[in-house]
Amino acid sequence: MSDRIVRAISTDGLVQAAAICSRDLVERARQIHHTTPTATAALGRALSGASLMGNALKGQGASLTLQFKGNGPLGTVLAVSDSLGNVRGYVTNPETDLPLRPDGKLDVGGAVGHEGTLTVIKDLNMRDPYVGTVDLLGGEIAEDIAGYFVESEQIPTACALGVLVDRDQSVRSAGGYLIQLMPGATEDTIVKVEGGIMAAGAVSSILEKDDDPEHLLRTVMSDFELHILDTEPVEYRCYCSRERVERALISLGAEELEGILREQGGCQMTCQFCDAVYEFSAAELEALIAGLRGDGSKN
Repeated sequence: MSDRIVRAISTDGLVQAAAICSRDLVERARQIHHTTPTATAALGRALSGASLMGNALKGQGASLTLQFKGNGPLGTVLAVSDSLGNVRGYVTNPETDLPLRPDGKLDVGGAVGHEGTLTVIKDLNMRDPYVGTVDLLGGEIAEDIAGYFVESEQIPTACALGVLVDRDQSVRSAGGYLIQLMPGATEDTIVKVEGGIMAAGAVSSILEKDDDPEHLLRTVMSDFELHILDTEPVEYRCYCSRERVERALISLGAEELEGILREQGGCQMTCQFCDAVYEFSAAELEALIAGLRGDGSKN
């Protein structure tokens, strides 16, 4: 079954929730970036979380970025979502791998780092994007996202994200959920949410048996009657293009491009988010330089 997000609200209006099945898009990210199992799990969790958050944005052209900067060997973990929940991302050091934790699970927290920051950038096509930064709670991604909502948006939130990597290093299952309390939620509501989460168990195990995100939501929120609001497909989607890469080259300025021309005779640009490669010949670089010089650029 293809990747998708399901959004729901409890019939009493006190809890809103969303769940995602993201196996295909996480596997696509693994193939692009050649990640080790630990890096796959970290990036996969970040992509799934960004997709859930981005899908909640309103407005065409809006986007959301999650940037995890921890003190672990993985470096920066970056995930970007459009307003539909389509995502792209990368990790600085995709070859990072660590021994399994004592409980037999991948050590995502150790790879990301137990100390550092999570920055959330929401571009809603307004004058300035919203930028919020919080300290990491441990680098396990889901707990850090929940901590962001509590600290920066004052929304009580439960988040769980999981990636199960197979023996051949491919992604067997991936996904997760966001559960948030609405105004008026009582202590009884909190107890019911927490009880359902504890009883449900690990996200990746639930999705391995049934990759329907609606099933995941109903399993975790078994004590609530749910009204399904919508279901939307999501995928790993990069928006790179030759025109965008050309604009990036132009932004370097004429002198920098002339240096590239002298040293390399042309250039090859690889998108950091996908496996697209863009070739620019010497003649094409000369044309870009001529255009800059013709515009009166002194750079």
